[in-house]
Amino acid sequence: MKNLAQIVGAIGLSATLMACNSASQDPKPTWRDTTLAPSERANLLLEAMTLEQKQQQLVGNVPEIVPELPHCYGARHVRGIAELGIPTLRITNGPVGIGQNDCVDANIITENSPFWAAYTDPSSAKATALPSAMAVAASFDTNMAALFGQVIADEAKALALQVFEAPGVNLARNPVLGRNFEYNGEDPYLAGKIATAQIKKIQSEGVIAMAKHYAANEQETNRMNISQTVAPQVLHELYLLPFEMAVKDGKVASLMCSYNDVNGHQMCENEVLLTGVLRDMWGFEGYVQSDFFAVKSTAKSMKAGLDHLMPQPLFWSPEKLNAALSSGELDISDIDLALKRRYTQMFKMGIFERPIVQTPMDIAGGGEKARIIGQNSVVLLQNNSTLPFSTSTQRVLVIGKASQVYAQQAVAGGVMVGKPMGAGGGSSDVVPHYTIAPVDGIKNVLKELGNPSAQVELALIEDDNSNLAQYAQAIRGADAIVIMVGSISEEGADRATLSDQTGVGTVVSMGDTLDWYTDHPNQITTVARTDDKPLNPERNSNTIEMISKILGISDDVATKTALVMKNNAGISLPKAGDIIGAAGPAIVEAWFPGQEDGHIVADVLWGKVNPSAKSPVTYPYSGMGFLDAIKGDARYFPGIEVSGKGAVEYLEGLNIGYRWYDANISGQCDVTPHGTNSCVAFPFGHGLSYTEFEMSEPELSVTDTGIVVRVNVKNIGARAGAQVVQVYAGIPSEEQPPKRLVAFDKVSLEAGESRNVEISIKFDASSHPFSTFDVASNQWVMPKGEHLVYVGTSSSPADLQSLSFNH
Repeated sequence: MKNLAQIVGAIGLSATLMACNSASQDPKPTWRDTTLAPSERANLLLEAMTLEQKQQQLVGNVPEIVPELPHCYGARHVRGIAELGIPTLRITNGPVGIGQNDCVDANIITENSPFWAAYTDPSSAKATALPSAMAVAASFDTNMAALFGQVIADEAKALALQVFEAPGVNLARNPVLGRNFEYNGEDPYLAGKIATAQIKKIQSEGVIAMAKHYAANEQETNRMNISQTVAPQVLHELYLLPFEMAVKDGKVASLMCSYNDVNGHQMCENEVLLTGVLRDMWGFEGYVQSDFFAVKSTAKSMKAGLDHLMPQPLFWSPEKLNAALSSGELDISDIDLALKRRYTQMFKMGIFERPIVQTPMDIAGGGEKARIIGQNSVVLLQNNSTLPFSTSTQRVLVIGKASQVYAQQAVAGGVMVGKPMGAGGGSSDVVPHYTIAPVDGIKNVLKELGNPSAQVELALIEDDNSNLAQYAQAIRGADAIVIMVGSISEEGADRATLSDQTGVGTVVSMGDTLDWYTDHPNQITTVARTDDKPLNPERNSNTIEMISKILGISDDVATKTALVMKNNAGISLPKAGDIIGAAGPAIVEAWFPGQEDGHIVADVLWGKVNPSAKSPVTYPYSGMGFLDAIKGDARYFPGIEVSGKGAVEYLEGLNIGYRWYDANISGQCDVTPHGTNSCVAFPFGHGLSYTEFEMSEPELSVTDTGIVVRVNVKNIGARAGAQVVQVYAGIPSEEQPPKRLVAFDKVSLEAGESRNVEISIKFDASSHPFSTFDVASNQWVMPKGEHLVYVGTSSSPADLQSLSFNH
């Protein structure tokens, strides 16, 4: 029998052996262990990194050959660290497709190439040029937003990209904002719903989505040196709301901070919004990236909540970071926190395990999806029984301006006559594999509909309309006339003419008409410059005059004419004359359709699809819009000079878009006996169909947690179609506009079919449907009193039925 010492010794030896075996079988966990939580992996990775490595990972790289892809020259990435297994993080712009994407042709780059060639050279890797974000919003369909997101995710992965700098969720406060086409319209709830659906789909495929531009970035003029004052309540109820929905509902992995100052703080060092609101109030767990060259400080920006500086080290260079560490302004823990936030999202998306290898792209599939999205985004504003055109049409005349792209080329933001799509210079530019021009699209669709013999002629009219008369006979003899017009815009400039290039002071004219255009939409338009650089003058296409003259050629022209608009956002339209109204032509809004332009428009005009979209913006009558009311007061736009910055105040408060017209801020916009607004040509939420719908009287039930709206919708026409049931809320508060959009549901119905629609709206939803933001308590509060609920098919009182409940 063994003594006690022998037994204890044996146990000790056994324990030691077990420990050794355990150590050999189960070594200390590392960040490479995919079974660990993403945040735990991030912590372990940071433990393995040197300070030098951490500093390199905080920032983007100067233009260079992408290490894993030697054929790509780019500057939208963070170079990886091979010895640690950290992949190069490759970023693409958006938000209307895979835009500037870290891969221009390395063979064309020389020592003399400008540094920006890495961002803007048109040799950028090709992708699908989708319909604009404004178009997707017009679908009022989260399924279309998700389809958009699917194309983005598929093509990002095919091009070995991991971050998509979109969706853009700024609002169309200013109808002439150059980037309105990149955003989702004038209503924050609509913007948030569309963005959230995109984010969910993109991130479900392992690609990081980045909501931008945080926040109140509703102006391109002087955008890098502008200070904006927005009342806190207005900020929360309008401009922050889509971001809040993206964070809470979409679980967005990243946000981009913008160039502008908001309420006295530059946005990339705005601790109130980057930490106090974004993280403390909303619970955001992702990371914040800067807009390119937006950062103006080292310690201040990082301490405020910025995590990733793009595109080059600059204020976060090793020298500046080390100086901040030495002075005590920064601590290593600040750097670790910034990196942990990004690495956690990268681990969550599987980016560390996904090899950086480009694979063939489904070009045909991307184009097919783009066409479907476009078909569902075209708004039929006015018809008068003109559309759809007969599929047996034999003589089609397409008319446009010689100086403009709309009738000649597929349209995207910044596209210019005679230049390929993607050459405009804006960060949303997409270089497509192909484009479908209007004439080609019409021919193709008519052939698909069994009519290959139709003759399609293109008539290009000079700006002064001097050659219009030579087409009079062709106009009289045509079976179908398609007039194509619009309002091209681009990042870098707004559609306005200013007194000089400083971007402050006098507005000479607003580009909110179909007549206004400029040769370079991404450059400021002024009547004078003080820096000796060439002017980018305002031009007058005389488009409205052209339309009126065409309609006057013979009595039957209006009955066979479709006016197709391809707009950045809403545009002002003439109240007098023969364009708007029962005697006018059919009017279609196609937005910027992207590469499938020709097919998308023809699909709608010839009835291959039934239009179902609704306008996400308001179309005012010329001289009666928001811009007419504020013209002359530079505080609204473009700003006045204060302490070396352009200072803009959001003086309209909560009254933007349809809310401004509803509230009759100008005193001109009263409701007519027919229930329409006297300032509005086409209201927010408006859109017709080739069939007719009937809506029953809505019913409302109230619970402790929310309301339920029930209504029956019936298709009483002869063909299948879709209607959007819209719900608006009237809040019992004198400071609130008459109503706000709080829900919508798109319903597809066969001819003769009816359906009971039930829409549930929770009081505590992230969109705060029935609440206002109380500044004193820094929280949302649901006011006591009678809450109105409007149910219908647009924001116009003529299209709404009202209910109410007490709280």
